[in-house]
Amino acid sequence: MSAFDPRHKSRTITEGPDKTANRAMLRAMGLGDQDMRQPWIGVATVWSEATPCNVNLDVQGLRVAEAIKTQGATPRRFNTISVSDGIAMGHEGMKASLVSREVIADSVELMMRGHCYDGLVGVAGCDKSLPGMLMAMARLDVPSVFLYGGTIMPGRFKDKDVTIQDAFEAAGAYAAGKIDSDELHAVECAVCPGAGACGGQYTANTMACVAEALGMAVLGSGAPPAESKEREAWLVRVGEAAVNALNKGILPSQILTKEAFENAIAIGAATGGSTNVALHIPAIAHELGIEITLDDVARISARTPTLADLRPGGKYVMLDLYKVGGVPAVLRAMLDAGVLHGHCLTVTGKTLAEELEGIVVPPGQDVVRTLANPVDTHGGFAIVRGNLAPDGGVVKTTGVKKLRQTGPARCFDREEDAMAAVQRREIQSGDVVVIRYEGPRGGPGMREMLGVTSAIVGQGLGYEVALLTDGRFSGATRGLMVGHVGPEAQEGGPIALVRDGDLITVDAEKGELSVALSDEELAARHAAWSAPAPQYTRGALAKYARIVGPACRGAVTDNP
Repeated sequence: MSAFDPRHKSRTITEGPDKTANRAMLRAMGLGDQDMRQPWIGVATVWSEATPCNVNLDVQGLRVAEAIKTQGATPRRFNTISVSDGIAMGHEGMKASLVSREVIADSVELMMRGHCYDGLVGVAGCDKSLPGMLMAMARLDVPSVFLYGGTIMPGRFKDKDVTIQDAFEAAGAYAAGKIDSDELHAVECAVCPGAGACGGQYTANTMACVAEALGMAVLGSGAPPAESKEREAWLVRVGEAAVNALNKGILPSQILTKEAFENAIAIGAATGGSTNVALHIPAIAHELGIEITLDDVARISARTPTLADLRPGGKYVMLDLYKVGGVPAVLRAMLDAGVLHGHCLTVTGKTLAEELEGIVVPPGQDVVRTLANPVDTHGGFAIVRGNLAPDGGVVKTTGVKKLRQTGPARCFDREEDAMAAVQRREIQSGDVVVIRYEGPRGGPGMREMLGVTSAIVGQGLGYEVALLTDGRFSGATRGLMVGHVGPEAQEGGPIALVRDGDLITVDAEKGELSVALSDEELAARHAAWSAPAPQYTRGALAKYARIVGPACRGAVTDNP
C-alpha cells in the first residue's frame, strides 16, 4: 500500500509546463517556488459582520494559517457566507438560515475543488456554519480539522449570568406587562457583551461539542471563549493538527463512522443540547452514505444520562463548562458511564479513549456530573410519532417539567400569525399551538420558532402550552415543544389537516403525537386538501424548496 501523498491535489496546478499560467497567477499573490513545493491547506472561515458569533473569525483564521506555515505547508485563506440565527429570528430572514447550511457546504466544496487544496481547516461560529463546514469535510474527504470560533462571554444583569435567551424571553415578559421598557432595554444592553456564539447549550455550542465527539476537532478546542487569551494557543494547535493530519493522510471517512455519529448524538443528549442535532447529524452522515435516523436519536438518548447541567434546561453556560475542563470533561464522564465508543479515531490519529487518558471529571463542582450523580438518568431528546406525525417529531426534554399534554389545537399557517396571537394574549393555558407550512419545503427553510416560544415563556405559560410545528426550534427553546413534525404540511402531512379545537396529545414519555380523529376523517380531510402555491418562484429559496428532502433525513438537497 503506497503512502499518502500530502500534495495529492495541489500537484495538479503546481507541477508541469502546461500549468505555467496557473502558477503565474499564484506568483501574483506572493507565492514562490517553496510555497508551491509544499502541500496546500485551505483555511475556510465564515467571518462576517453579520453576527457576533463570527465577527472575529478572520483573525482566528489568520492565526491558524500562520501556524500552518510554520509547519511546512502553504495556507490559503478564503471565506464563505453566514446567516445570524439570532438576528434572523422571528421574521422572513429565518427562512435563509437552514438554506445557508447548504450554501456553506457547497461553496467550501467548490473553493477546495476549484483550487486543488490538499487539506482543509474549517472555522465556524453561528449555528448553521458548523454543520455546513462538517458536511463539506465529509463530502470532500481530504484531511480536515474543524475549529469552533468559541462562545460569547455571558452578560450580567441583576447579578446573574444572562444570554440571548433572556432577551427573547424579556420581550415576552414586556408584552405581558411583567417588566417595563427600561428593564427591557437594560436586558438588551446586557446579554451580548462581545464576540462569540450564544452562550448556552444552544445549537452552536451543541454542534461544537458534536465536532469534538465526532473526532473532527482537536479535543478541548471548542470551549475557550471567542475573546479569551487562552484561545491563541488552541489556534496554533489546530494549525499543527491540520498539517499532521495531512502528512499522515487521516481522512474524514476514517473518522466519521456510524459509531462516531452515535457518539455525536450521545453528547448532544448528555448535555441537554439543541434538537437541531436531529437535523444536522443525519445531514453530515448522508455525505458519506451513512444513514442516521430519528430512531437512532431516540435509542441513543434513552441510554445516555444527562451529565452536564447547561442552559436552557439547566443552570450553566459554556464559560462555566470551560472552567471545569470543557468538552473533554463531558466526554470523560460519558466514557466512564459506558455510553461512548472510545475506539473511534480522531483527527490526531489517536482514538477518542487515548485522547481522554489523564482527563478527569473535576471534583467539587456540579457543571459536569458522573453516572453516580447525573442531572437525569436519560438524555435530552425524545422522538414522538402517531397519526399526527407518521415520520416523527423531535422534543427536547431536558428541564421540561411537563412532558404530556392533551388540549385543543390553535392552528396557524405561518409563524407571524402565531406570534401575533400570542402578543394579543389569545393563547390560553392548555392550548396546543400548531404552526405549519414552515417545513423545509413549505417555509421554505424550516424556520426556528424561538420568538414564539420565548413569548409564551415570558407570559408565564411555558409549561402550560404545548407547541408543535413542521419547522424547527432554537436550542434556546424551553417548554413542551415538538419540532420537525413530518411529513410536513406542504407535502400533505397530517399536520396540514388539523383544525382549531381538535384534541391533540403530546406525550414525550410515551413517544406519542396524535390527534383525536379517525383514519376516515383524516382521509376525508386529505381528499379535500390541496397544497398552497409556493411562496417563492425565483431565487435561492425557490430552488431550495424544489430540491430539499424531509427533515427526518436531515433536510439535505442532494437527494437521489
